[in-house]
Amino acid sequence: MNKKTVHTENAPAAIGTYTQAVQSGNLVFLSGQIPLVPATMEIVAGDFEARAQQVFENLEAVATAAGGSLNDAVKITVYLTDLNDFAAVNTVMERFFEQPYPARAAIGVASLPKGVDVEADAVLAI
Repeated sequence: MNKKTVHTENAPAAIGTYTQAVQSGNLVFLSGQIPLVPATMEIVAGDFEARAQQVFENLEAVATAAGGSLNDAVKITVYLTDLNDFAAVNTVMERFFEQPYPARAAIGVASLPKGVDVEADAVLAI
């Protein structure tokens, strides 16, 4: 299998044993992003919508480093500690995606890294 790692300083550095993204053929698998500001590695200030916005900005930065964009996404998975935030995720995603939208799953979870309330990952076809 041929795989290539993707890294950018415009997204948070990995905080564990993973890579920001891995490309295999025309598929790029973006690791989960939480609302960390890349320059400070701190959680972005603000409300849930600001945190969701930062998550998708981080994903977009990795997608760009891979030679694509979030409009190349074929699958998005969103992890929420409160499924009542689902409508806000839709509002934020409208800023990053054009139709046809990618396939998506939203999963309610008990907790996420660093105590955040939202994380998302993606698969791109470029």
